[in-house]
Amino acid sequence: MTQEEDIAAEAAAETNRPTHSGFVALIGPTNAGKSTLVNRLVGAKVSIVSHKVQTTRAIVRGIAIHDNAQIVFMDTPGIFKPRRRLDRAMVTSAWGGARDADLIVLLIDSERGLRGDAEAILEGLKEVRQPKILLLNKIDRVNREDLLALAAAANEKIAFDRTFMISAENGSGCDDLMDYLAKTLPEGPWYYPEDQISDLPMRQLAAEITREKLFLRLHQELPYASHVETETWEERKDGSVRIEQVIYLERDSQKKIALGKGGETIKAISTASRKELSQILEQPVHLFLFVKVRENWGDDPERFREMGLDFPK
Repeated sequence: MTQEEDIAAEAAAETNRPTHSGFVALIGPTNAGKSTLVNRLVGAKVSIVSHKVQTTRAIVRGIAIHDNAQIVFMDTPGIFKPRRRLDRAMVTSAWGGARDADLIVLLIDSERGLRGDAEAILEGLKEVRQPKILLLNKIDRVNREDLLALAAAANEKIAFDRTFMISAENGSGCDDLMDYLAKTLPEGPWYYPEDQISDLPMRQLAAEITREKLFLRLHQELPYASHVETETWEERKDGSVRIEQVIYLERDSQKKIALGKGGETIKAISTASRKELSQILEQPVHLFLFVKVRENWGDDPERFREMGLDFPK
């Protein structure tokens, strides 16, 4: 057989390989790095990131192609002890995502270890039947002996199928993780077109981008109770898009914080969001932000539907 025939045979074998696909739920405590990891594995921004706890409120699906597999990552809200209605909806969403997945990935912050919410999550996972793997994140900040001890302690509580040590920030260990997932997910056709990276509607992603900029700018001053909705989206003849969004807050005092002196703060948030949206959409964006006070919006079923959450009774 000639070299050309060898290449042709290899190409034919590659084409005939069965495809794999499936849903992988990432669960873990708040601020463990789930959204950062999903964005890295997908290779594009599909989930917002901030230092504020409980930034992710509803399940965001990021779609990655690796080898012959389509891996649908479900970035779930951080699991914590809920205190309010919105908290309960988020935690319920996270556990629901875990139970709907083909495989569950528990992400633990190696610096924090099993303290606090991680311990409770491990107990909850005992009731979930799906295969489970453990990811120890931020390994560049912890010495090897402590990492091995942490892995052993977690596996004593649950027999994970595999344990990976990674850094979502710099990508260390992520290739091995993707190789494993591609081989482990069941054989079957892909769920989404090859070029799709998320199932989040663009209007909703745009609102999430603005909420991220709001959190990054005002993570100390502004309380947790803020919400952003995209109200209008107009594709214009010149190839640009005009977007109007509303930032909902609970009190007038919060509105003053969001606007800033002379509107300086809201202008900075709008500029940062518009710049990123222009990059994502690959077209000019005209973004207009409005700040409104809606007392107790956290008890409004319509706001929950807008966020993709079920309204808890």
